[in-house]
Parts: sequence; C-alpha cells; structure tokens
Amino acid sequence: MTRMTRPPLTVWYNTKCPVCNAGIDWQRSRLVRAARAGAITFRDINLEPDALAHFGATIDDVRRRLHGVDTQGRLYVGADCAAAIWARTPGDGWLGWLIGLPGVRQAARMAYDAFADLLFAWNRRMGRW
Repeated sequence: MTRMTRPPLTVWYNTKCPVCNAGIDWQRSRLVRAARAGAITFRDINLEPDALAHFGATIDDVRRRLHGVDTQGRLYVGADCAAAIWARTPGDGWLGWLIGLPGVRQAARMAYDAFADLLFAWNRRMGRW
C-alpha cells in the first residue's frame, strides 16, 4: 500500500507528557500538512480515557505508548504507531517503510518499549496525570 492510499489514522497520545508533546512539536510542520490532508488526526487520551477500551487499551496503556487506529479498524501500538505516522507524514514515508522491515521492526519495538517504560515511570513520579 503506498502512502497515498493509506487509510487515515487517528492517534491518541498523552498531552501531559512533555516528551510526547515535544515529539509532536518537533515534526509540527510535517504533521500539520498530514493532518490538513486528512491523513492523521491527533487526540488527547486524557480527554477521552475510554476511547480505545473496545481494543482492551486503558488510559495508562496509551499514556505509556502511542496508539493509533486507521479507518479500517486496525490498531497500531508503540513503534508500529510511530511507523504508521511516519508513513503518512510528507517527507518521512521512508522512515515508516524502514521501521516496517523485518528485523528492524523487532528492534524498533524493543527500543521503543524500553524508552516508553522509562518515560511512563518518570511521568508517574512527576505526577503528570
């Protein structure tokens, strides 16, 4: 599936996390273009804590890792969600493709999950809920 034919993606993230917000801000110009094109919508899980309950995802699951759902009902979590975002972001499609390669995907998931666990613990200690 090419970037042009990818279904739109809705991404839930923790706006109370300064690192999460910094990541979104860092790519703001690219993400704004993707959002304006209808490719990506960003939602604050703190405003919709039960938004992904039908997938079995709690608010803390989303505070720990990005979660995205495309219009075909596919759930993307963590590194897979990051890859789905990049695949839909002008100029970053190559990165989404790269993260999707066998071997790279597993390494990306491990690295993302390790970082996400540390970040989640730090945010909890700092009282960012």
